[in-house]
Amino acid sequence: MFRPVSADLDFVSLEESELARWREHRVFERSLEQRAGAEPWVFYEGPPTANGKPGLHHVWARVYKDLFCRYWTMRGRYVARRAGWDTHGLPVEVQVEKQLGISGKRAIVEEVGVAEFTRLCRESVLTYVGEFERLTERIGYWTDMEHAYYTFTPDYVESVWWQLQQLFNRGLLYEDLKVVPYCTRCGTALSSHELGQPGVYTDELDESCYVRLAITEDGGRDLAGATHLAVWTTTPWTLLSNIAIAANPEITYAVVDGTVVAAELVEAVFGEGAVVQGTFPGSAFLGVRYQRPFDDVAVPAGTNAFYVVGADYVTTEDGTGLVHQSPAFGEIDRQVTRAHGMPTLNPVGPDGCFTEEVPWLAGRPVREANHDINDELERRGLLIRRMDYSHSLPHCWRCGTVLIYWGKPSWYVATSRFRDALMAENQTVDWHPEHIRDGRFGEWLANNVDWALSRDRFWGTPLPIWTCEKGHCVCVGSRAELSQLAGRDLSNLDPHRPSIDDVVFACPTCSATARRVEPVIDAWFDSGAMPSAQVGYPHVAGSAEARQFPADLVVEAIDQTRGWFYSLLAVNTLVFGHTPYRHVLCLGHIVDENGKKMSKSQGNVIDPWDVLNSKGADALRWWMFSQGSPWTSTRASLGAIDASMRETLATLWNTLYFFTTYASLNSFNPADPAIPEWSLRPAIDRWILSRLEDVTVRVTTSLEGYEPLAGTDALSEFIDDLSNWFVRRSRRRFWRTDPHAPPSDSLAAQATLLEALQRVTLLLAPLCPFLAESLYRELFETGPEDSVHLASWPAGDASRRDEDLEAQMRVARRLVSLGRAARADAKVKVRQPLARALIFLSPHEVRPPAGVVEEELNVDYLDFVTELTDVLSFEIVPNFRSVGPKLGDAVKELRGALAQLDPAAVARDLEAGLGVSVTLSSGTVELENTDVEIRVKGRGGYAVSRDGGEVVALDLSLNEDLVRRGLLRDVVRQIQDLRKSAGFDVADHVRLVMDGLDELADELGVLAQEVLADEVSLCVGEGEPSLLELDDDRRARVWMTRV
Repeated sequence: MFRPVSADLDFVSLEESELARWREHRVFERSLEQRAGAEPWVFYEGPPTANGKPGLHHVWARVYKDLFCRYWTMRGRYVARRAGWDTHGLPVEVQVEKQLGISGKRAIVEEVGVAEFTRLCRESVLTYVGEFERLTERIGYWTDMEHAYYTFTPDYVESVWWQLQQLFNRGLLYEDLKVVPYCTRCGTALSSHELGQPGVYTDELDESCYVRLAITEDGGRDLAGATHLAVWTTTPWTLLSNIAIAANPEITYAVVDGTVVAAELVEAVFGEGAVVQGTFPGSAFLGVRYQRPFDDVAVPAGTNAFYVVGADYVTTEDGTGLVHQSPAFGEIDRQVTRAHGMPTLNPVGPDGCFTEEVPWLAGRPVREANHDINDELERRGLLIRRMDYSHSLPHCWRCGTVLIYWGKPSWYVATSRFRDALMAENQTVDWHPEHIRDGRFGEWLANNVDWALSRDRFWGTPLPIWTCEKGHCVCVGSRAELSQLAGRDLSNLDPHRPSIDDVVFACPTCSATARRVEPVIDAWFDSGAMPSAQVGYPHVAGSAEARQFPADLVVEAIDQTRGWFYSLLAVNTLVFGHTPYRHVLCLGHIVDENGKKMSKSQGNVIDPWDVLNSKGADALRWWMFSQGSPWTSTRASLGAIDASMRETLATLWNTLYFFTTYASLNSFNPADPAIPEWSLRPAIDRWILSRLEDVTVRVTTSLEGYEPLAGTDALSEFIDDLSNWFVRRSRRRFWRTDPHAPPSDSLAAQATLLEALQRVTLLLAPLCPFLAESLYRELFETGPEDSVHLASWPAGDASRRDEDLEAQMRVARRLVSLGRAARADAKVKVRQPLARALIFLSPHEVRPPAGVVEEELNVDYLDFVTELTDVLSFEIVPNFRSVGPKLGDAVKELRGALAQLDPAAVARDLEAGLGVSVTLSSGTVELENTDVEIRVKGRGGYAVSRDGGEVVALDLSLNEDLVRRGLLRDVVRQIQDLRKSAGFDVADHVRLVMDGLDELADELGVLAQEVLADEVSLCVGEGEPSLLELDDDRRARVWMTRV
């Protein structure tokens, strides 16, 4: 019934074979069909941006998504998962610009044309989607790629339009002039959540300046002889648009050499020893007028500006306590000056260069002009001083250009009006890890600002708003609606630029021609709209039924707290009134083996295909699930992936190899009525079955709690228990070499191992789908179309759990570990039998199962004792790392002082949590258990090892019988090695002729059973012998032939 598998595990070949099988038998599709009509478990695919080849971080997210979709499918839920692709926006446009060798909007319009450029954008994303699809299939991520949603399809765009229309109709979509983060290269504004992406802020060096501006009119106020105002700015280029100076009415200001600064900042501005002429409150000089630093930019007639205004945001943390106001380049400045009816002066164009309004700087990028501006201030006597200043500035998250803050009309979504609703919905979500809810994400929501929605670009969902010359606005929700307005059939119109820009219609309010506003929208809104847009809701027939809401789980990296997680919550809370997800799993980042971010320029990127082609997908998946908590940063290396695979998956395969080998040799039939019931099997069987129930609960709990690390830890521990304890201790039962054991004992061992492997196969299926599939076909009665991924999750049987037996076995394994350590210290090999071991356990500890420790330590019997003073001694030595800083030079006396104490008594006190008093020349010192180290040594022919309250003392005395048995075990081991090196099968019988081992004459029967020898002779054989190296520095000769 069972066929032996190969001992060599080739993950790559195995996986490619399984992939072909899955395709041939439509296993993924059948897993959905099989659960159709069951309770849904809803999953949303966060659409990756298809603007380049996928990397290891994409695998990281996709395998976690696959894990939970597979798990809940096995739990009997209907898990429809649909692939999705984020195809719009700056990431795609920048990539196409690079491919064309151009840069910027002007080059797109003049050298390429909008129609051709958007066509190339569409073509580009389809190219990279293919790369993602190939990787997705190879890593075993089951998702419906045939019916994937693309954010550029007409149905998707129309659904986004409809959602925008809902916001517009409720007054939540509006246009306003605000100062926004602006990319001069890309020529568009960015939103606050785009600035929240990793790596956006980096330090830049600019030349700052302190400037003295002349007071022109003080209104007769007593200002202690003030003639000038001092301001400091890190952006001298903004002085060309200065319109006011802000002061805090609550701050005290001082006058030094006729110049006004905050009293607290006198020394910082003028240096030590500056003489203060007088002071006054900030409220005293509001309205004082001054001469602006530059008058290049014309001011509208009748303007009332260039005076001191009050502003609570001004502080004395740095600068001068006076802040120059440039409403074109600062949002707070805009709000302050607008309250005073002041105009906005903007001599900077959308390319980030000065316009002709400033002839001497025209065409110069603003930051590059800082030095020349400071030169001019100095020439005119306005410069107090200049200095280089390092500050953190935002960069475009797609092209890397340093952003400026630039005043421009943009369209906004009024998310700030829903701040409380967003925060309330967030409280209903289970975040993993939990601290994200009130920490990173909650704090982001608490500081919510309106969403800067519009983008002055080309490839994106067009903002569906048409305006006429009289300012009337119409927000369109579908192509059908647009057809009615335009009076012609536009049902087949490509809803992208430039086609959509050509559609005009008579304004429904005034009949003037209405044209679409130019911008497209932030691509993050596209992805946030996906719960409804992926099914074309509400326009596509059946979309209301197909729309599953909310998701049970969404999974992405931690940076998506300010990306997709936010856009999902914002769009769906504003449009539908509810959070779109119940659980959120935030993943950490993949970094290189030194903890550094992977980048091509650093040469530390790991290509996922290198891993897949050398190690396989399951090795990569297992490493990703088992390396640590999902939300921690993970150090990746091929060595780490390989080690993870070998520690667990290779061990599991070796266990399968062992089982199938002996199941085949023994013609094992799991339906054999002679197999004992589980409760009648030996303790080792009942122990591993109890452990099996425990691991089933632990893996189930971990996956239901979206914390798979606990599950992989449990599986790793169990596979180690199964291979390195159960199988190793049960080998003879499989070999059937014990003439005294009944046949049912071997049947029990094989049935137990089969059941354990079958259960592990099911538990492993969501984690390592390829290996689990291969195991399934070897261990279960299957046909060619059967699959582990069509099976149900194991329920387990709590009645088989025996926690007392598990506790006993834990004690046994600890004692075995101590005993092996004692043998190693004494340099006595385990194959040398010993007469006895003395065991000391704490009074409340259970005893190990009979025979287990004896067999593992190769001792004839255990003697459980309550006193060990005759066979061990204690030594108390200082822990200098801990006690050195406490005692200083007095530490030199400590070793001698400790030697005067009763070490056994000290050890007891320390283990009881009591301190130890030691008398030194400087006085009495109280030591804690961390201040000293307790060492134990054997005496009187004993080797001792100790851990806490458990001690194993091995009696090292040997007699002739023990020596002979030790020799027998050594000879058996070496002959087994000879069998293996000769390529003999485990079932092959041999003939042995041995010379130099006469003392084993009475043990030949035992030897024959151990090595499957039909004949054993003590004489000189014919031909070239093999040499056995014996422990007593002598050699024996062996002639071995296969029967």
